[in-house]
Amino acid sequence: MKAIWKGGISFGLVNIPVRLYSGATTHRIDFDMIRKKDQCAIQYVRVCKKDGKEVSWDDIAKGYRKENGDYIILDKADFAKAAPEKTQTIDIFEFVKEEEIPSKYLEKPYIVEPAKEAQKTYTLLREALKKTEKVGLAKFVIRTTEHLGILKVEDDVILLIQMRFDEDLRDPHEAKIPGKSTVSKKELDMAISIVDQLTEKFEPEKYKDTYKKELLDMIQKKSKVKTEKKEAKPVKSKKENAASDDLLEQLKASIEALKN
Repeated sequence: MKAIWKGGISFGLVNIPVRLYSGATTHRIDFDMIRKKDQCAIQYVRVCKKDGKEVSWDDIAKGYRKENGDYIILDKADFAKAAPEKTQTIDIFEFVKEEEIPSKYLEKPYIVEPAKEAQKTYTLLREALKKTEKVGLAKFVIRTTEHLGILKVEDDVILLIQMRFDEDLRDPHEAKIPGKSTVSKKELDMAISIVDQLTEKFEPEKYKDTYKKELLDMIQKKSKVKTEKKEAKPVKSKKENAASDDLLEQLKASIEALKN
């Protein structure tokens, strides 16, 4: 693994030199954009909106647009000056119970690895978090952007979980959410019965990306044999079925299916 960040965890007056590694990876299939008729690869270029001419990376800067349309240009030094004391520090400013943090705030995991000289202080923080059953709320900067996060322990590893700021979350009440329940007790009891029958212990390793596998199988088949495209028969959507069936009948059918 390649470290994406190097710095230190500020824990009271203690500083723990650490490296951050991404705690997640993607397994998406990469596709190239091509011209359909001759399979020519498509190239994207950066062009000026004013004159339509291509602009090289050396001539590109980051600008903040003012109300009058003019731009204030910022370079790397400007971003570094904005918060120099924060760029190399994961600053723990508070400790809380993890269950107090709603899951909607959690965003991205990082693995925290101590430097060779920080084995003892890393262990000290880890054991303190374990003993108190708390997580450390912290702020840190990656690529000129300040983030909120929690430091927590899992299997003797300290993880940094990047969080969303409250201001980044949309108000759910902007959506049209039904108010008081209009379902009957019978409907609710049957729905609960389905939930109970489908309840299992969470085992993340058993959940696989089946779409990716099916897509790779299809690509492999198409690479061997070119078949004529056949027009697919229209399939009645679940939405249409749901509209035509009675809710209770659907619940009954669900329960019967789970028995078999």
